[in-house]
Amino acid sequence: MANYGDLRVWWIPQIPMSSFNVPISSLEEGVKLLTVLADYDLFQFENNIKPDYSNMGGIQRFVEDSDGDGNPGWEDWYDLETGEDDPEEYLKTRNV
Repeated sequence: MANYGDLRVWWIPQIPMSSFNVPISSLEEGVKLLTVLADYDLFQFENNIKPDYSNMGGIQRFVEDSDGDGNPGWEDWYDLETGEDDPEEYLKTRNV
């Protein structure tokens, strides 16, 4: 069971299939994992292992109110202070 504040990466290797989810311990770990998954899919495509495809992924956080009605669940990650919703860009500005 997820706890409030937990993070996970979601990845869909071929739209419209459902995502698989991987728990992560930090935003940095999530950005690295997303990069690896995207690079792996591209490698497979460029080497004729995987045919034409459409993938997508992101990072989510488990929150107390995911739907506006007070129900806990997963929502796409964003920085609560700035509203930045691109984890990679957020990390770049933090490490400057």
